[in-house]
Amino acid sequence: MTRPSKQQTKQQTMTFKDYFSGHAADYAKYRPRYPSELFEWLAQQCNRRDRGWDCATGNGQAAIALANHFDQVIATDASAEQIQQAPEHARVTYQVALAEDSRLATQSIDLVTVAQAAHWFNLTAFYQEVHRVLQPGGLLAIWCYGQPTLAAAKLDHHLNDYYSNILNDFWTPERRLVEAGYRSLDFPFVELATPTYRMEVQWTLPELMGYLFTWSATQRYIAAHGDNPLDELSDRMASDWEGDRAAITWPITVRAGRT
Repeated sequence: MTRPSKQQTKQQTMTFKDYFSGHAADYAKYRPRYPSELFEWLAQQCNRRDRGWDCATGNGQAAIALANHFDQVIATDASAEQIQQAPEHARVTYQVALAEDSRLATQSIDLVTVAQAAHWFNLTAFYQEVHRVLQPGGLLAIWCYGQPTLAAAKLDHHLNDYYSNILNDFWTPERRLVEAGYRSLDFPFVELATPTYRMEVQWTLPELMGYLFTWSATQRYIAAHGDNPLDELSDRMASDWEGDRAAITWPITVRAGRT
């Protein structure tokens, strides 16, 4: 595995919407894991499994999972801080690069994946880059997960209030694309029918608070008000929290298509 050099980091001169570098360690620790079945399905759709590109890799979660199915995975992210939190893997190479300017060789990639990040891209430029780097018949898969649901109704009510009311003014327009399951995004590929997936965890209250702290809207609230809204939410949830852990699920929407 290779890490980005200082020169690579300095070469990144284009701007990108960076809402995550400042808490990259929390992002790596608290973001839920994608199901292995998703990566098994993606691999099955590929004619070749020589080289995959995980774009906007963040903490490398999807890249590591892809490495179980591909000989080599190139994992890029515009944030050097995010990549520094990603775990090492013999078949994963990390690089600092924008989604729209990967610096990968033309027609060198069998599968491109984007997990929970396509809504931040200049999609026209990114799609041009995907068409350039994919092998003929290669596959692009983008996916997102929406608002989590807690099995306990009282806890779920508190979370819905936090998401829809307390943070309402701090969600960017891009978040609405996630809420729509990426269905409103232009997708100029021959689209495949995709299975339905979801993530499931059993979390303690501190773990849930750690995850909510990684939300971009939470960070913008803190920057605007100077205090953490999770302190009040944690107190309200604690009064209705039963046992040590609570069941939480996220729906995953996948869009996949060929060149």
